[in-house]
Amino acid sequence: MNQQTSDTDEYKGAACPPSAVSHGVGLAGLAGLALWTVLAWHYGMDGPHAGIAAVVACGVPMLLWSLLVDKVHRNASTGIRWSGGLRSNKEAFDISLVKLTGLWATWGAIALFYGTARWYWEGNYSYAMELLTWSVVPLVLLSIPYVIWLDRRLIEPRDSCYAFGQWAIGGAAGKPEEGAIANHLRSWAVKAFFLAFMLSITPANFAHVINWRMMDPLMGPVAFAGFLISILFMIDVAFATVGYMLTVKPLDAHIRSANPHIAGWVAALICYPPFVLMGGGGPLDYHRGTAEWSYWFAGNDLLLWLWGGGLVLLTAVYAWATVAFGLRFSNLTHRGIITHGPYRWTRHPAYISKNLFWWLSVLPFLSITGSWIDIARNCTLLGITSAVYYWRARTEEQHLLEDPDYQSYYSWMEQHAPVPRFFNKIGILLKR
Repeated sequence: MNQQTSDTDEYKGAACPPSAVSHGVGLAGLAGLALWTVLAWHYGMDGPHAGIAAVVACGVPMLLWSLLVDKVHRNASTGIRWSGGLRSNKEAFDISLVKLTGLWATWGAIALFYGTARWYWEGNYSYAMELLTWSVVPLVLLSIPYVIWLDRRLIEPRDSCYAFGQWAIGGAAGKPEEGAIANHLRSWAVKAFFLAFMLSITPANFAHVINWRMMDPLMGPVAFAGFLISILFMIDVAFATVGYMLTVKPLDAHIRSANPHIAGWVAALICYPPFVLMGGGGPLDYHRGTAEWSYWFAGNDLLLWLWGGGLVLLTAVYAWATVAFGLRFSNLTHRGIITHGPYRWTRHPAYISKNLFWWLSVLPFLSITGSWIDIARNCTLLGITSAVYYWRARTEEQHLLEDPDYQSYYSWMEQHAPVPRFFNKIGILLKR
């Protein structure tokens, strides 16, 4: 990494490398989500199906914008040939048969995992399992014409899914390409783990916004900040859920590669249930003896407005960082390099804004118990939590720096982006 970032003079006067996603995609998704949210709020539709409908309302405009305006299906990175030299249905079927075997075997393994892991059938996860159970038959039926249609047009249809099908069938289908099966399994592990999580939290996030009444946000700075933060978290969750659903090549939103480094997986998974370390009662729980920001500033409206405004701003940056991905949000994967929006300021806007939000909302250096031990413990644990996110950022970049496009973006950011330049100057000062 040092060698890749040391020679950056060529980027001093250059434009930022183009983003894999346009601004319009995110704006289209926001418009669709806003329209459905207003409609659901007006009619009081706060059930779990309404929350999933919000994901659809967010995703469909992004899909249409991507195809009709950005024409992403024409990108060379899709690997699709739209005219000339298409395979016959018979030739494609021979390939698709192996690929469908690999795909269905993968889905079967995921279903076995869901059925074995008990937490997927409790609490909010139970609704996610219902949705996925209902979707099995339609997905299996639709996968047949889709895979055959796609294999007729792919320049190289023998991808990682084909490789897994070769392994599942045995020697009769040939020897899988080296490394392809591992990438296939990692990619689907990401989708299976995080899609179930996103589907489990989507209904509650949406209902939390819908259940606000007209006058509730006007009851003071704390209520107003809470209302806006609820909306921003709903936006983040809706966009992220769309991202995990639409990992398909015709939208150029497929997974190029999943993080091959075990450290990256460990750093990510310990931030999510059931492995989360920062949750209530967990080893990195930094909330003991603390109170929210509104407790400490109660009675001072000016400070409440200023502090609440700062928290809203940080949450807005966090949500914007997800919106900027459009259809492509996903942990632990490379699905195209994003260089617009908050990614012009820093390579990790979501991690920075999220951690600043925690420090400013929890205020771990204050304790309702008055115990210095609690203060020291909470500050240490939140410090470790922030270090975990720094570790996540480093392991993600270890993966992404294998792509020349990310190397160009990294070098440009070192020279032009305000956050990397600030920390570079701090580093220079510390070395003096």
